[in-house]
Amino acid sequence: MRAPGFWWQTERGLKARLLAPLGTLAGAVAAARLGRPGAEAVLPVLCVGNPTVGGSGKTPTALYLAERLAADGHRVAFLTRGYGGRLSGPLAVDPARHGADEVGDEALLLARAAPTFLARDRAAGARAAAATDASLIIMDDGFQNPSLAKSLSLLVIDAAVGVGNGLCLPAGPLRAPLGPQLARAGAVLLVGEGAPGDAVARAAAAAGLPVLRGRLVPAPERAARLAGRRLLAFAGIGRPEKFFATLREIGAETVECVAFPDHHRFTEAEALGLLARAERAGLTPATTEKDAVRLAASAGGRRLLAAGEVLPVRLELDAASAARLDALIVALAAMIRR
Repeated sequence: MRAPGFWWQTERGLKARLLAPLGTLAGAVAAARLGRPGAEAVLPVLCVGNPTVGGSGKTPTALYLAERLAADGHRVAFLTRGYGGRLSGPLAVDPARHGADEVGDEALLLARAAPTFLARDRAAGARAAAATDASLIIMDDGFQNPSLAKSLSLLVIDAAVGVGNGLCLPAGPLRAPLGPQLARAGAVLLVGEGAPGDAVARAAAAAGLPVLRGRLVPAPERAARLAGRRLLAFAGIGRPEKFFATLREIGAETVECVAFPDHHRFTEAEALGLLARAERAGLTPATTEKDAVRLAASAGGRRLLAAGEVLPVRLELDAASAARLDALIVALAAMIRR
C-alpha cells in the first residue's frame, strides 16, 4: 500500500478532516495499548521504532547501532517481525536458506550483520535470542507493540515529512498520538533535514527527550559508479522520491523514475518489464538495497539486478548526536549481560 499524499500535508484538507474522528478513536485505542505492561526479556531490549507508518530509516539505524555496540564488545542479536514475509517464527534467519517472501527484506539485511531472529510473537523471539550468546537485543520496529518490555526506545523520524498532518490512522500517518509515544521513548532521531522534523524536535525537547540528528549517506564507491549515468530509477520503499533525490544528489541523471508501494513484491513480468524499458531507452536500472533483496527471489529479478546498480545507504550522526548516543549506550550497557 502507498501512503495517501494528504497524510503528509501539514495543511489538513477535506479528506483529513472527514477522517479525523476515526483517527481520534483509533489513536485513543492505540495509546491505551501502548500503556499495557509487556513481558520482561532476559536481555536488554533496544527498540528502534517510528511514530508513523512508512519508511523513516529504522533499518539503517538498527545496523548503525549494532556496529557501534559490537565495537564496544557487545554481542548483538536483532529481533524483527519479518514484515512482508509469510513465516511467523520464532526462527533464526539464514540468508542462505530464507528468501524475502519468507522472512521479509529487512530481516535479510539485518542477518547479514548479526544473528537475527524473526518472530510475530516478540516475547518468544526475545527468548530465542536469549538462548544464544547474545548480550543485547536490537528490535527493528515494534515500538507500538506492548507484548515485550523495552529497556530503551529510539524513535526514528524522516525530518523531511515529520509526522505529516499530525493525525492518527486513517486520517494521518501517526500510529498513535505523538504525545503518548514520546512519553514512552528514550530519544528521538531525526534523519535528514526539514521544517517538519524541526517541529517534532521541539516537541521532543519539550518532553525532555534527547534529540539526535543524522543522515543517510550512499556507499561512496557505488555513488561514484552512478555519477553521470542516465538511469531508470525504481523503488518500493516508504518514500521512493527520497531515493530518487539521493540519486540526483550524487550526480546521476534520473531519466525515468518508477515508484512502487512499500515492501512491494516484484512479479516476474514487472522485473522483465523494467529491464526491457531500460534497454529500449539506453538507461541503467538503479534501485535500493531493500528492493534488491526482494528482486533476488526471481529469475527475472536477478536479470534486472545483473543489468543494473544497487545503491546502499548507511546512517551517519553529527558529532553532538554521536555524543548523546554514547551517553544513552553507557546507561544501557549497565544492564547488559557479559
